[in-house]
Amino acid sequence: MITFSELNLNPKVLKAVQEAGYETPTPIQADAIPSALEGRDVLGIAQTGTGKTAGFTLPMLSLLARGRARARMPRSLVLCPTRELAAQVAESFDTYSKYLKLTKALLIGGVSFKEQDKLIDKGVDVLIATPGRLLDHFERGKLLLTGVQIMVVDEADRMLDMGFIPDIERIFSLTPFTRQTLFFSATMAPEIERITNTFLQSPVRVEVARQATASETIDQHVVMIKPSRRERADTEKRDTLRAILDAEGEACTNAIIFCNRKIDVDVVAKSLGKYGYDAAPIHGDLEQSQRTRTLDGFRAGELRFLVASDVAARGLDVPAVSHVINYDVPGHPEDYVHRIGRTGRAGRAGKAITICNPRDEKALAAVEALIQRPIPRLADPTAPRPAQDELDAAQADDRDTAKPERSGSTGRSRGISRSRGGSRRKTEAAPDTAPAPEASVTEATPAPTAGTSPAEEHTPAPRQDTPPAEHKERRTRSGDRGGDSGARVVGMGDHLPGFIALSLDERRTG
Repeated sequence: MITFSELNLNPKVLKAVQEAGYETPTPIQADAIPSALEGRDVLGIAQTGTGKTAGFTLPMLSLLARGRARARMPRSLVLCPTRELAAQVAESFDTYSKYLKLTKALLIGGVSFKEQDKLIDKGVDVLIATPGRLLDHFERGKLLLTGVQIMVVDEADRMLDMGFIPDIERIFSLTPFTRQTLFFSATMAPEIERITNTFLQSPVRVEVARQATASETIDQHVVMIKPSRRERADTEKRDTLRAILDAEGEACTNAIIFCNRKIDVDVVAKSLGKYGYDAAPIHGDLEQSQRTRTLDGFRAGELRFLVASDVAARGLDVPAVSHVINYDVPGHPEDYVHRIGRTGRAGRAGKAITICNPRDEKALAAVEALIQRPIPRLADPTAPRPAQDELDAAQADDRDTAKPERSGSTGRSRGISRSRGGSRRKTEAAPDTAPAPEASVTEATPAPTAGTSPAEEHTPAPRQDTPPAEHKERRTRSGDRGGDSGARVVGMGDHLPGFIALSLDERRTG
């Protein structure tokens, strides 16, 4: 296995690396550093958290160890998409250049121009900047880029894909054509790669892992939620977030919670604080001093939950982040890789949980297509448990069965109850219940007429005098009253008294 001592780094740089506790380079460092030391252009692609920053910092310091910067003409330039990433790169230069007499300047927004002008006027070997602030200094006549020997674009896909293309093209046009250019990123879409070909000359492509892949040490999950009502969607989503944090318990030592919108960052942070969670927001609309304090507190372990926009998704290095929670599914699938890359860094184990509602399912499908694997689903911790639902339903049925039924005209219980599903069922009679006595009804018969035999005197009237439909209706009602549709019914049932069948004249003569 290769070590840093075999990479031909400057001895003073190597000493600083060893004191920082590093002996073995990561794959991206082992492949990119030799090519960069040879002065070649490099296009480096590797998973987030694999040490890309050191992959360009160490060779830059070794190449800049000789020489001296002139006023307002930096010797090297590092472009970063966010202030936080730029500040982090500046810290890496401080760590590895402790034994070199090199100067640096950090040009980011939210800081006074006056202090930055003083550093540039003295001359800097390494200039680390965001594109907007760099062009501001140039347009004010405080900076010249004609002395740049090495130029680095960190998080290249983000720089080129999120509206920075015009600024990047202008900055490149202000630097010498003979410069050395290094591009590093975790993702590199084909259309973005075509743009980089205009900035790099015969680059060495260093790709140590498949593009847009997350570290295998990150345990990824998705919680699918479905709001009960549209107006309660946001409230129930925040309930789910708190339930997830509670379910993780002590295993969640700290977490970064990512939101798509800045306004949601503030709302979620305020909501967590209201319920007693140690949380603070960070996004681009906050003052730089506040952003710095919040980030420093999170790194120092003084803040447990950092609610952030994608300003913290790129290159932010906090080694001990145990969890990443995606409060929203990112709109760009590549951002998912960068977000979850804030955990599981440097071989550590990490966990990433994404909350997805129905309207985000298409974005989730795009993420799974990018990483080429399905993300396991977790049950919604706020959803009722099915076992409890069944128990509650059974108890409700028992209560319904125990309720007394209203008695009918015959004084007997119907013996029928209605279940929750709407079906009717017969209940068993109690063993000590005596059967009701059968009613005795005496039929009224007309007086015998002349010429009528005794057998004919007791023969009931023909049934065809009553329509069949009426017979059917009476049978149905009779079965309902008796509780047993098969029992024989006397009286006004199927046996019609004879006098009813007689005509009015016959009744008068009789």
